[in-house]
Amino acid sequence: MDHVNDINEILKVRLQKLEDLEKFGVKPFGDKYSYSHHCQQIKDNFDELENQNVKIAGRIMAIRGHGKAAFFDIQDDTGKIQVYIKKDNVSEDTFKLYNLLDIGDIVGLEGNVFKSKRGEISVSVDVMTLLAKSLRPLPEKWHGLKDTDIRYRQRYLDLIANPEVKQTFLLRSKIITAMRHYLDDLGFVEVETPVLSPIAGGATARPFITHHNALDMELYLRIATELYLKRLIVGGFEKVYELGKDFRNEGISIKHNPEFTMMELYQAYVNYKDIMEITENITAYVAKEVIGTTKVNYQGEEIDLTPPWTRMTMVEAVKKFTGIDFNEIQTDEEARKIARELHIEEVGDKDSKGKILNLIFEEKVEENLVQPTFIYDYPIEISPLAKKKYDNPDLTYRFEAFVTRREIANGYSELNDPIDQRERFLQQLKEREAGDEEAHVFDEDYINALEYGMPPTGGLGIGVDRLVMLLTDSYSIRDVILFPTMRPKQ
Repeated sequence: MDHVNDINEILKVRLQKLEDLEKFGVKPFGDKYSYSHHCQQIKDNFDELENQNVKIAGRIMAIRGHGKAAFFDIQDDTGKIQVYIKKDNVSEDTFKLYNLLDIGDIVGLEGNVFKSKRGEISVSVDVMTLLAKSLRPLPEKWHGLKDTDIRYRQRYLDLIANPEVKQTFLLRSKIITAMRHYLDDLGFVEVETPVLSPIAGGATARPFITHHNALDMELYLRIATELYLKRLIVGGFEKVYELGKDFRNEGISIKHNPEFTMMELYQAYVNYKDIMEITENITAYVAKEVIGTTKVNYQGEEIDLTPPWTRMTMVEAVKKFTGIDFNEIQTDEEARKIARELHIEEVGDKDSKGKILNLIFEEKVEENLVQPTFIYDYPIEISPLAKKKYDNPDLTYRFEAFVTRREIANGYSELNDPIDQRERFLQQLKEREAGDEEAHVFDEDYINALEYGMPPTGGLGIGVDRLVMLLTDSYSIRDVILFPTMRPKQ
């Protein structure tokens, strides 16, 4: 409560200053200001700019000294610079304005570049313009802003108080640009598909539902772009990708946000092995472009993204880390018994061998996949859109890429047999009717598209947020999403 009272007291004082400024004839929320340099430019080019007149604009982050002279720090898009003001060097109005300023105010300054007695590159003020009065105090600079709840809710404060946070989002922008460059150079075409759809398909996830008033119908926010992108392959595009938002009405964790960014691509006439190569190559390329190396440090562990990555089938991975060989397990009942012995809690009485293989993999294997690893040949039950293996119809030509114990990519040889796809959708429909809200919906128009013929195709989805987490050494997905989903404050 004391904190609230303190804030209210500061607000009163600053509102009084606002009034004083207006009486003084100063606009507290100014107009256009044309600056000549950024702070870092002045520091980088001091030899050329010493004793030269410059104009800068930014936020006051600290004020040192009172009376007839003072130093204060100005922060702009590139960093901070020290500014010096002396009563004898400026007009009476400028000094009067200075005395009504607070930490957090945004100002424009004109003056000469010099070095202080301590050797710090600085700007000596001749003229000062108020551009925006800050009515609320910034978080105390010596504490920084550590409270993650405030940081995520009020990202604007986080960015002001913690410059390294801004660096994360600058890198995020570069990562997305690099992904586009890589795919564009390979001849992929970037496309846009609907965010609102009458059917939420392309993944096993619970969707957000909304209502369209004019059409009087339910619509869904997309959970994946897959089915629309594959319709484009049917239509004659050979290489397409989309970089955009997907939405899943599910839990929030350090790895999950209901609104997240995916890059999905589809290429005709290739299979999942070709897509694995694209996955490792694009990841290595982006790392090299953005951070200058394919060896990254993530939460204290060095990760080597240099291709080729380790490849293991799911059966091989489960055998390696549990000693259990699913090639020797004949029945669903036998698989369920083994899972219970391993204390896998999610096993259902009707779960098949394939589902249990995946459950054991998730519980016992994923935690060991630190270095980049492709796990491939996934069970058919959990891969309703992937082509089944010719030599083992219980498995599919599907892979996932894991780095630092989490999945960052999912891809497969796409199922292009409309008869098989219809049967898979019907099976998913049965699971949905049995209570599985995440089971895939039946998409009649997609089957219709496949019946016109889709060439053999490889597809890939990369979780952009997780890739950004990896390349910026961020622990939580909330650290790489500017405005993560949060429960409103009461």
